[in-house]
Amino acid sequence: MTILQISILAIIALLLGRLPRGRQLILLAVSAFVVFWLQPAEPFVSLSFWLPVATLTITILAWALTSTPEMRGWKQNGTAIAILAGVVILMDLNSHFKLTQVYISATPHLTLTLIVLIVIAGITLLLTRWQRAHPVMQAAALIAIILIFIFLKTPRLTNLALTFLASTQGQKPNAADVAFDWLGFSYLAFRLMHTIRDRQSGRLPAVTLAEYVNYVIFFPSFTAGPIDRLERFIKDLRSPLPLDDEGWVDAGTRLFVGLFKKFVVADLLAVISISDVLVSQVKGAGWMWLFLYAYSLRIYLDFSGYTDVAIGLGLLLGIRLPENFAAPYLKPNLTQFWNSWHMTLTQWFRAYFFNPLTRALRGGKRLSIWIIIFVTQISTMVLIGLWHGVGLNFVLWGAWHGLGLFIHNRWNEWVRNRLPAWTQSPRGQIVMNALGIFLTFNYVSLGWLFFTLSTPAISWQAMLKLFGLA
Repeated sequence: MTILQISILAIIALLLGRLPRGRQLILLAVSAFVVFWLQPAEPFVSLSFWLPVATLTITILAWALTSTPEMRGWKQNGTAIAILAGVVILMDLNSHFKLTQVYISATPHLTLTLIVLIVIAGITLLLTRWQRAHPVMQAAALIAIILIFIFLKTPRLTNLALTFLASTQGQKPNAADVAFDWLGFSYLAFRLMHTIRDRQSGRLPAVTLAEYVNYVIFFPSFTAGPIDRLERFIKDLRSPLPLDDEGWVDAGTRLFVGLFKKFVVADLLAVISISDVLVSQVKGAGWMWLFLYAYSLRIYLDFSGYTDVAIGLGLLLGIRLPENFAAPYLKPNLTQFWNSWHMTLTQWFRAYFFNPLTRALRGGKRLSIWIIIFVTQISTMVLIGLWHGVGLNFVLWGAWHGLGLFIHNRWNEWVRNRLPAWTQSPRGQIVMNALGIFLTFNYVSLGWLFFTLSTPAISWQAMLKLFGLA
């Protein structure tokens, strides 16, 4: 998002937050509009329309699969259905309005859009009626979301698909050599999978269509998180927090600090952050460390800045989103770092992958505790790496952190058993804390080589230059 877009959204949030009634439904319309408005341009113009339509479609279908019978009535959901359909039709009519500077550059014909809306309504109605098929359909939905995610995160697959589309329309294959960018799908997928898994386990609260869609595409957090939980979100949605004097200060501070982090400091650091070009050109180890530290600070300030903006916008609407960062670079070990960095993502993987896998391994064949720790930590971190992109470098980044977590776990166990008195003394704690912060920050920074550089070979070349070996 740009500063202008954030400013517009802040004004909208401020006005919505002051409404005495109808807030949920107007928020639904605004969030649906923002999904279209912020969708990046695609090599095929029609995708700029159909990808947001797909976002709304899978969200509505997920609600049909997870909703309870008492929440499926027309009385509770009729207005929400009309609003969502109206937003889609309004986006389609841009072919007549020609408001290309406001939202999407072009759209398909209205007749096709109406047919699609009728089909979506029919499928939704069938899903709400086929109660016995829901367990199978929920499992299929989880698999489908994961497959879409893999497709979007694999550049070769997306380029292949776009090249095929180009050839079917008589275009040159290189016309499709553009990144396929489905706005917000990474966070959309986690919210949908959270609700489906919690419905399978019987923990999901009953919500209307408007409440569910507002949770999934809530415009302050749709593009960059944090990943909220439905049961927490709807409490604030149903009973918004009052924007008193303290709330004004809190919301304004978060917005200002977030904008300053992202658009001032992070963007300045981007000029000297490590990159493929710098790795090939720079010879001295000192400069390499400077560029690496610049990237470490940049990625934190960029990401946490967007989170601050999201939290500030949420506060203007009376909704307090969960924190996502808690001074991660000041933590004395890698475990505390991951409890402070992108916390909502870490908590999601802990709840839906790490903990179930740990229970499964402990409940099966008798395995040594260190083997269980190694397998669960490596596999969890590799999956987190793949969430950012399907590629070898992201696998290596995840494995780097998984191995670091495992080593810290074993080291911590050894120190606690062998040096209990020293580690509990004031001097020992000061030394261990200072040394731990230094080592953790540098270990995380080295890991960013795999995250930001394009290939393992370039990452390895950078690693050698950092230590004066190349």
